[in-house]
Amino acid sequence: MISAFDLFKIGIGPSSSHTVGPMRAAAAFIEALRASGSMLRMQRIKVVLFGSLAWTGHGHGSDRAVLAGLSGERPDSVEPSTLQQLMQRANDEHWLQIDGRRIEFNPRTDLVFDTAALVLAHPNTLSFTAVDAAGSVLLQQRWCSVGGGFIALECDVGVMPRQSTAVPYAFASAAELLAIAAREGLSIAALVLGNEQALRPLAEIEAHLDRVALAMMACIDRGIATEGELPGGLKVRRRAPALHARLKIAQGKTVRAAHEIMDHVSLYAIAVNEENAAGGRIVTAPTNGAAGVIPAVMRYYRDHVPGADTAGLRTYLLTATAVGALCKMNASISGAEVGCQGEVGSACSMAAAGLVAALGGNNGHIENAAEIAMEHHLGMTCDPIGGLVQIPCIERNAFGAVKAINAASLAMHGDGTHHVSLDQVIATMRQTGADMQSKYKETSLGGLAVNVPEC
Repeated sequence: MISAFDLFKIGIGPSSSHTVGPMRAAAAFIEALRASGSMLRMQRIKVVLFGSLAWTGHGHGSDRAVLAGLSGERPDSVEPSTLQQLMQRANDEHWLQIDGRRIEFNPRTDLVFDTAALVLAHPNTLSFTAVDAAGSVLLQQRWCSVGGGFIALECDVGVMPRQSTAVPYAFASAAELLAIAAREGLSIAALVLGNEQALRPLAEIEAHLDRVALAMMACIDRGIATEGELPGGLKVRRRAPALHARLKIAQGKTVRAAHEIMDHVSLYAIAVNEENAAGGRIVTAPTNGAAGVIPAVMRYYRDHVPGADTAGLRTYLLTATAVGALCKMNASISGAEVGCQGEVGSACSMAAAGLVAALGGNNGHIENAAEIAMEHHLGMTCDPIGGLVQIPCIERNAFGAVKAINAASLAMHGDGTHHVSLDQVIATMRQTGADMQSKYKETSLGGLAVNVPEC
């Protein structure tokens, strides 16, 4: 079972697969080295980033994330400013501090970006090698960042982890999910909650959901309040503060634009993704590149739907968890694997399903909304200009959020029956991603990334 604790992780920007994942992989390597008893003999570490990590790693902060992970930092607790400080020190002094020891590390020679690797288990692959004073290898591991901050040893890519605790309502498809829910007389949110409770106490689950919702709302607020230029060299100025100011003025007018609510939703998504692009505190939902969709739709529910409450927010997240789990299990949420359809498409599908549930829709409406949302993202490429999660990523989240609300509305106006199932559209997303040329999958080698000058 893929849990809400897996899909919604508090971390930092700008990328779950290129920042959060590499940081976690680096930390896992140090833990393995420690467990092997070789830590005291280690004198140097060498790191190689392959595939998509090599093509866009600098723009996504993969180099800084690796150094932070090796130094013992974790995505949910590291201060964003720490990453740049670690990178600067390693560049200037050629060492890292690990377990209180100075370990030799020169980013110019020991952190390699290999864009020539042809055969990889996953396009986001990185290797770690620890050597002693004589240059003998103490431990070598290859890790893959498989999307959404999830990591796996290269040998385990594609292998479903064995669940140590049985859950009462295990499902591997939307059809199974709906059938179990109908048999047990449960909403999708209640079914997911039942599975979560097999793993941990209810109070812990509710606390996590509330913490995630609070972090998402805080991210929106920071994005609205923070002005300036985003890092990376594209000279993209933050738009959320000015958009928010114009909407406040509009609210005081007697005659207001009919599309104003769309502007609010776009504002929420843009605020989140500008924070993400700046490397700020973010909630992976289900990835960082798509992190604005689910918070924006949640904010729409909280601030613009009469009767919205905490129970509705929890229902929203639990229902979104079911859809996100299906996308990850049966396709991918990694832009490097299937393009942006796996990131913004999955987030839009999750948000649409969650909104229908929070609004009181039935399970048929929920599945229909998720299907509509995903269907209209099929084929979306991942082509970030300059390898930065800025253009077209920020605006793409705004459109994904608006489309999620539209999908929810269309589904709730129907009776739940439709021609294309959620399972079919997820399978199509997987197949489309497999057929998509690699240059359109988070390498910045195709699409807008090569047709728009980086200036």
